[in-house]
Amino acid sequence: MKIICVIPVRYGSTRFPGKPLADLAGKPLIRHVVERAQKARRISGVVVATDDRRIAAVFKGNENGVCVEMTRADHASGTDRIAEVLGRRQADVVINLQGDEPLMDPGLIDRLAELFEKDPALEMATAKVRIRDEATLNDPNCVKVFTDKQGYATRFARILDASDQRPATSDKPYKHLGIYGYGREFLLRFSKWQVTDSERRERLEQLRALEHGVRIKVIEAEHDSIGVDTPEDLEKVRNLMAKSSRSTQQSSQL
Repeated sequence: MKIICVIPVRYGSTRFPGKPLADLAGKPLIRHVVERAQKARRISGVVVATDDRRIAAVFKGNENGVCVEMTRADHASGTDRIAEVLGRRQADVVINLQGDEPLMDPGLIDRLAELFEKDPALEMATAKVRIRDEATLNDPNCVKVFTDKQGYATRFARILDASDQRPATSDKPYKHLGIYGYGREFLLRFSKWQVTDSERRERLEQLRALEHGVRIKVIEAEHDSIGVDTPEDLEKVRNLMAKSSRSTQQSSQL
């Protein structure tokens, strides 16, 4: 089974234009995302899918095993962009690591890949992590996911209503992480479906799959990840990386 990781990236973001090239610890943000993907052990290659030559130039065509695929600019979502790439490449499974996830755990990429190795009939999978603070729960930039007892997604939402936040609710919300896995045939089929009203309203491509009856397997991650949606998010990531670097330096001096 051939599994690749494709990172969809676009320059134009409503909330943070140019964020893939924003400086993060001396490198463009997108390079950090790629380096995380390259640490995964169960994938056979990393592809950056973009419609912008400024982003492609970061990797100069094929630097350190990273392939860049130029795509159309009119895709409705990152998943549709990946489907275009898959039409030109041979792969049984694609891991979609969103281009604004510089802190994603490479081990989580491997866990998603392993799901498909164990169940080749699986169509789509993603990940969640426990919500530990009120700010995350109420942040519309943080997507929440609900799952059933078998670990399949039942709903995704940006904003919760009062009933969603009751402690007694058995179907409690988790933070959704910016990573997916797709089987090849499913992904090519997905790209032919029309964008749904809820997908357009919420800006969540996974709703298109749910509304077409696709069962989305959701695994729980051990570590949180911060998706960079705004300049404020980037500052949070900078602070976390600086703190981690200081801790590493202090440990090496002991």
